Amino acid sequence: MELDLSPDELLSTTRAVRKRLDLDRAVPLEVVRECLELAVQAPSGSNRQSWHFVVVTDAEKRRALGELYRRGWQAYQGSPAYPGNKLTGDAEADVARQRIVSSSTYLAEKMGEVPVLVIPCLRGRVDNVASGLSASHWSSLFPAAWSFCLAARSRGLGTAWTTLHLSYEKEAAEVLGIPFDEVSQGALLPVAYTKGTDFKPAPRLDLDQVVHVDAW
Repeated sequence: MELDLSPDELLSTTRAVRKRLDLDRAVPLEVVRECLELAVQAPSGSNRQSWHFVVVTDAEKRRALGELYRRGWQAYQGSPAYPGNKLTGDAEADVARQRIVSSSTYLAEKMGEVPVLVIPCLRGRVDNVASGLSASHWSSLFPAAWSFCLAARSRGLGTAWTTLHLSYEKEAAEVLGIPFDEVSQGALLPVAYTKGTDFKPAPRLDLDQVVHVDAW
């Protein structure tokens, strides 16, 4: 199944999908591999290609990762960054925040039931280093991981970029046999066919609020 999307449509409609993930429909491993074949065409620093992708289909391991994610979510709910704790007084903006809270809560409850979980990884660790080194490290993984999400969208699959399980990264490494001291996990991507494919561009800030030409 490939959607007839122009490049601009693909880029503007690849959303974080949560409630519209079809938890009952199997995702063939060959389709995931097709997406990964495209993902690894992304650039990496010095063309090292030091990425790895752990594709999790085993039900018990998915449940274990889902529980780690749920624990991360529970901690996040108590933080100032949680959207539900940052009401603005702007009715429209607060309604949008509550929609995010609702869909994110749903995913936290259902993560372990998503048919496929993908963890993009990168050789090496950059714990507690300067921001420049951290940015350099992750720039060799994130373009490929996002290319995976785009390729998934073009095949009728939904994804959501999540990181809350990383509070328990070492435990996740133990579940999956990832050598924790040598390999960094960058995200946890739920992957499932979507209920409908009619995603639209999301509301965004006016470009003039975020673009700076020649100076801030």
